[in-house]
Formats: sequence, C-alpha cells, structure tokens
Amino acid sequence: MSVSKRDDLQHTYGDYLIWSRTHGDELIDGTAYVREPPSPSYSHQAIALELARQLQNQLDGTPWRVIIAPMDVRLPKSSEPDDQIDTVVQPDVIITRDTSKIDTRGVRGAPDWLAEVLSPSTASYDRAVKIPVYERAGVPEVWLIDPKRHTVAIYRLANAKYGPPTIQKMSGRTRLTLVPEVAVDWDRVNARALNED
Repeated sequence: MSVSKRDDLQHTYGDYLIWSRTHGDELIDGTAYVREPPSPSYSHQAIALELARQLQNQLDGTPWRVIIAPMDVRLPKSSEPDDQIDTVVQPDVIITRDTSKIDTRGVRGAPDWLAEVLSPSTASYDRAVKIPVYERAGVPEVWLIDPKRHTVAIYRLANAKYGPPTIQKMSGRTRLTLVPEVAVDWDRVNARALNED
C-alpha cells in the first residue's frame, strides 16, 4: 500500500464526496491523496483492532467514543461549511468525548486522541504530512505505532505545538494522557499481530 497525489488540482470535501473510495483516500489542505493497493496488512489491521478493543472495553459506560477507520474526520480551519473543508483524514483509531462532533458523515473537528499504525510505504506520509495537520487542528495526543521497529512515537500538544515525540517500546502498558485511567497493554497487542518482516 502506498500513498500518491491524485492530481494537481485543489479539492474540497464537496469534491472528495464525489471521487473518494470507502477507505484510504484523504484530503490535506486541498491536495488529494489516494492509497494504492494492496490493502493494509493483517498485522496492521490486527493492531488497530486490538487497540480499539482495549480502549472500548476500558471506556465502556463513559462519555468517550472509540471510532476505527474507515471514518472521515473533517478538520475545518474555521467555521466553513462541510463542502468547503479542505482537509479530511482517516486515522486508524480515534477517541472523542464530544459526541456533537459525530454525525452521519463521520467526525467534524479534532479528536481528543488518535493512533496511526504505520506501514512501510505510508510511514513517511503519516510523519511528514499528517502530523503537521494534526498539530494545526489541535489534536491533543497522537500515537504513531511502528510495528517493524516495535515502537510508538507519542506526540503531545503543548502551547499549540508538538514537541519532539516520546518514543517507547511496544511493551508493558502505556497510559493515555487525557484519560490516564486508560492504558494500552502492548503484550496483548503484540500477541494479536504477526511479525511480517
């Protein structure tokens, strides 16, 4: 799976609704990015699913909502109407406490937390293109999970900026900053994923 520009035109969410497929296409500052086959690997999907399962189990009965891809997350820059939004992403897993952001089209506005499971062909896109978008949108915490290196890079917003990420091994337990009573058990995540070298 790789990511490439669809064309050299400037697009809005209104355009995106016409040409996007159900999974993988994104819009960053008006530039359309499309994911090329093949689909994500088994390990990628198993990690995302286990992460979402653990979060859902721990957040059940609370106001927090766990959402997995594919789900359009529209990131307006101001109060522009939906069809004029120029940034739409599909993170692997998100959580939000503000249920008013959830509608029939997905989510409008920054999630409170999100994770991207990196694939070798899309890792540089996630780091170089999407991290600045998440920073600008005000996502408080972003995890980039790298199954090949068995690491997670954690970006936390402070004074509207991400500093250098905290890098840690995918072992033990990692707590979410905004919901400290919730933690990811990496041993269980790793047990679900295949080591695909």
